[in-house]
Amino acid sequence: MADGQEIDFESGGDRVGAYLSLPAAGRGPAVIVIQEWWGLVPHIRDVCDRFAREGFVALAPDLYRGESTQDPDEAGRLMMDLEIPRAARDLDGAVQALLGHDAVDGAKLGTVGFCMGGQLALYAATRNPRIGAVADFYGVHPNVTLDLSSLEAPVLGIFAERDGFVTPEAAGKLEADLKGAGVRTDFHVFPGVDHAFFNDTRPDVFDAGAAAQAWSKTLAFFRAELA
Repeated sequence: MADGQEIDFESGGDRVGAYLSLPAAGRGPAVIVIQEWWGLVPHIRDVCDRFAREGFVALAPDLYRGESTQDPDEAGRLMMDLEIPRAARDLDGAVQALLGHDAVDGAKLGTVGFCMGGQLALYAATRNPRIGAVADFYGVHPNVTLDLSSLEAPVLGIFAERDGFVTPEAAGKLEADLKGAGVRTDFHVFPGVDHAFFNDTRPDVFDAGAAAQAWSKTLAFFRAELA
């Protein structure tokens, strides 16, 4: 069983809340799980627990500093109000806190994010060379600009054919830009599914088959890159 707990870590003089889940073996490679626009909700904690059950040490920082919602309009406001420089500091702080944890094996960790978090997972890796692998699930945030010239980590891209936020064309452009910057990529556009198809708390878009395939690819990717 995974062992999940609420913790906090230091970020620019502040204390930031987070959810940490440890594997039963007590040690493992590390992954930072970055929230959707809803905030640090039970689904994201569950993703951390799922990683822990697969042998990873998983940490989800609370980038909204205690706020979360189930209302799409409120989620959009929270996403647009997110101060990107502060989020960058918080993600750097999460990297430092996680790599300093006694349970973590390895000098680098992975980032995985969903929707808003997918873009932030990439953004964090452009700023922090201690991030050794990125899994971007249909990432989008209009206020985040990526400087791919500084990105060293390989990128797994998980996208949806019927996504109105991050279209297959947008995913293709991102992959081309990454390859142009010399980044190793492994991109997948899952047919017949919508944005957020991985979120099993949203029956309107969840697709069990595609989610299982995406999860399998993500585990294999992190195991290969963080071994």
